[in-house]
Amino acid sequence: QVQLVESGGGLVQAGGSLRLSCAAAGRTFSRYGFSNYAMGWFRQAPGKEREFVASITWGRSRTYYTDSVKDRFTIARDNPKNTVYLQMKSLKPEETAVYYCAADLYGAGSPSGDQYEHWGQGTQVTVSS
Repeated sequence: QVQLVESGGGLVQAGGSLRLSCAAAGRTFSRYGFSNYAMGWFRQAPGKEREFVASITWGRSRTYYTDSVKDRFTIARDNPKNTVYLQMKSLKPEETAVYYCAADLYGAGSPSGDQYEHWGQGTQVTVSS
């Protein structure tokens, strides 16, 4: 059993900030250990394909970002809390989307969603102009 629960979404004005959280729970994470999962954030806007936003590897916690969010978004993990965060600053209206977190056991932080075994239900982020 796996649960990834995102929170922190909402409505924000352009230029504003939000911090998303993704809490992991369940037998799978207990068995393998949350720290052994690469965690990713993806987003999907209406009528568009899901796209990679950021990821953080297991172990050394290397981080990766899609170019459009570099220097504005920060991904971080708190392993004792089984939680990954996405701090978003200077948000733009075109970043309105449902944001999903995903987990990949021993993953390398791939930007491909196909690499991730577990997904949350998503949290809506709406950026008004």
